[in-house]
Amino acid sequence: MRACSEAVPLYPVYALLFAGTGLSTAQVSSLFALWSIVAFAAEIPSGALADAWSRKRLYALGELITAAGFATWTLWPSYPGFALGFVLWGLGGSLSSGALEALVYDSLSAAGRAGDYARIMGRANTVSILAMLGATLLAAPAWQAGGHVLVGALSVAIKLVGAALSLHLPEKRGSEPADDSPGDGYWSMLRSGLRETASSRPVARKVLVAALIPGFTALDEYLPLLSTDKGASIAQVPLLYAVTALTMAAGSALAGRRFPLPAALTIAAAAVTAGALIPHLAAMIVVSVAFGLLEYSIIRAETRLQDSITGPARSTVLSVAGFGGEVFAVALYAVFAFDLPMSTLFTLCALPLLATAMIARR
Repeated sequence: MRACSEAVPLYPVYALLFAGTGLSTAQVSSLFALWSIVAFAAEIPSGALADAWSRKRLYALGELITAAGFATWTLWPSYPGFALGFVLWGLGGSLSSGALEALVYDSLSAAGRAGDYARIMGRANTVSILAMLGATLLAAPAWQAGGHVLVGALSVAIKLVGAALSLHLPEKRGSEPADDSPGDGYWSMLRSGLRETASSRPVARKVLVAALIPGFTALDEYLPLLSTDKGASIAQVPLLYAVTALTMAAGSALAGRRFPLPAALTIAAAAVTAGALIPHLAAMIVVSVAFGLLEYSIIRAETRLQDSITGPARSTVLSVAGFGGEVFAVALYAVFAFDLPMSTLFTLCALPLLATAMIARR
């Protein structure tokens, strides 16, 4: 998922770091659970904090906290160190979630360019996906050259640069500006965001759609299993994943084009079904097309939600959608716990995707 992906060399190889320190499967699972719990708990409160304070400062703080998490892994490669690193990573990611999107939208809106939001965020997401691919390619030689210390140092450096650059972004507000300190405005923003989400049916419906669509990207965790079921070798799996990543990048790049969102979701559902049921390995290209359409739909659904928000708590509303997306992704993980063929599980997931298209059509 976008919320969990990091364009840093440590992301694709941290499993090697865990294995090298002798962690058991149960310990690794507990670390992932801790990561998820922290991210869930901090998602909506951090959105309200972004509305009450400076969004760009909060985003920079999130990058710094994530960098501290990676530094902890690098300097203290043990179970307690990994646990602390995941806590910091989950917290840092939550602080960044929603803040940047609200910052960009309000700044564009203040300049009379709100209509450019989908195009700009789509291109930014394309760069992010390609950077993640680059970090994946860099990870192996960096690991061989300097082990986890070099990989960790590069990852920390990337986050520090990101934090520094974010402080130079312009910051405009659609309503009254935030105070220099959170103060009592935090609770006001939290109530305002939750009230707008619950009381406005158009906003609530768009929050639901903006939550469901990113949740479907959790399916990418199972793409290697689906491809091996279709006869892919271990060497072919990374290549197929690269194809999927490239279609996702293309989908983001085209987010500025106004193709109907319900149609995109319907075609994506059909592509998931066809790609899952066709036994030939070439069907993975069809599945990749579905992921490209999902990436396009994520930006379009988020844009529709942004356009519908009228109150001052924009980041809070976006964080509610982000929280919902994480919950839905966990529900999909639970579905894949059933002992069914991978093609059947992917086909079943096309049904809620069609339902999402129907909700978006309303």
